Amino acid sequence: MYRATRVSVDTSQSSTDNGAAEPDGSGGAAVSHGSGGGAESHGSGGGAESHGSTETERPDRSGWRRWAMDTRPLRRPAYRRLWSSTAVTSVGSQLTAVAVPKQIYDITGSSAWVGYASLAGLVPLVVFALWGGAIADSVDRRKLLLVTNAGIAVTSLLFWAQAVTGLDSVLVLMVLLALQQAFFGLNSPARSASIARLVPADELPAANALGATVMQTGSVAGPMLAGALIPLIGLPELYLIDAFALTVTVWAVLRLPALPPLNKPASRRAGLREVVAGFRYIALHKVLLLSFLADIIAMVLGMPRALFPQLAAETYGSYGEGLALGLLFAAIPIGAVVGGLMSGTFSRARRHGLMVIVSVAAWGAAIAGFGLSDSLWLAVAFLALAGVADMVSMVFRGAILLSAATDEMRGRLQGVFTVVVVGGPRVADVLHGTAGSAFGAPAAVAGGGLLVIIAVLVLTFVTPALRRYTI
Repeated sequence: MYRATRVSVDTSQSSTDNGAAEPDGSGGAAVSHGSGGGAESHGSGGGAESHGSTETERPDRSGWRRWAMDTRPLRRPAYRRLWSSTAVTSVGSQLTAVAVPKQIYDITGSSAWVGYASLAGLVPLVVFALWGGAIADSVDRRKLLLVTNAGIAVTSLLFWAQAVTGLDSVLVLMVLLALQQAFFGLNSPARSASIARLVPADELPAANALGATVMQTGSVAGPMLAGALIPLIGLPELYLIDAFALTVTVWAVLRLPALPPLNKPASRRAGLREVVAGFRYIALHKVLLLSFLADIIAMVLGMPRALFPQLAAETYGSYGEGLALGLLFAAIPIGAVVGGLMSGTFSRARRHGLMVIVSVAAWGAAIAGFGLSDSLWLAVAFLALAGVADMVSMVFRGAILLSAATDEMRGRLQGVFTVVVVGGPRVADVLHGTAGSAFGAPAAVAGGGLLVIIAVLVLTFVTPALRRYTI
């Protein structure tokens, strides 16, 4: 059986860096940053680090509290600082995510230009996420986070400057968007890879659930807030609010301990060879490869968002096309938030691979149910259930990546993870859009959900390593 284990080390000189409980402290992050110390042991192709002891306190819960979110990682000051800052910046980033396409559409009057801008941001995100993963494995991750967070904040200020001066240049907006996504691509692997330096292996699911929940909450609250604020304060101020929120992140990172590589060789580059080494590492460690494949199956075959406009107009038009479209887009993030708030059981799960398989199959079943629903409210309920399943999958896939890999590879694996998370739904947009035009939207959605179930079951029984993975 694949099993991730931990070993204890002497932490007498690094209790603060490891995030040990302190009488005060603030902040925290969706993905956070701890000390540079620790030792690793190797299970299924990797290892999990120790964090001061072999065991941590288990939650003692009964009744409804068994389902409530496990907040033990928030006892660790460094995690708490970045988690709190992420709760702020997750909303701020959504303000810019709404403002950019709104401004482009106002300038051009064309949705096509909005799509071109999205592509302009995707390419640098993919390239710099892969390269950023290699950089994160070769430098102090705290320094990398400082540089990239500051870069994103400056980019938001530039967005504000071009808007407030009335420049009205789509080219400038696309360049700034590409720059912002490049900084994000460099930033994301370092943030994600750092979490295992902060919390014990058995708290990884809880930490991932805490982070994912605030991000999903931001994806719901941010656009709603943007829609309310634009008529009141104007579009340029949305960029300024985002820039201010990003300074909170910079302040939080400044208060973190150093995060140098644990076993840095005499010279460590961050070039193409190191990026390729990350892919080779994934290919050689079956559990990691299967976790990526499970996510690709779920997102490519089962993400139907490209068909939401068609369904809102044709299937649910009697409810009001605008209402239907808004509910369809909001349902999955709302379900994910609910799943995060009820994630207490995650802390007791040890068969992380099986949890990924079950959650991906549940995602497929919920999407199939959505495709077969004639009622808008039933459709929204199925999408919300899909959001819960996606939260579970995201939490345990993240835990597997952090526990089944050595620290010197975590940045590169998180870079690949970022590309999969971003690229999978975009491939799904093409596939579902084409299938929806050929077979009709309901059939395309239901068929995609059924394909998810079939594909993940085949993956499970052909290669049992994932379902056997236990931490």
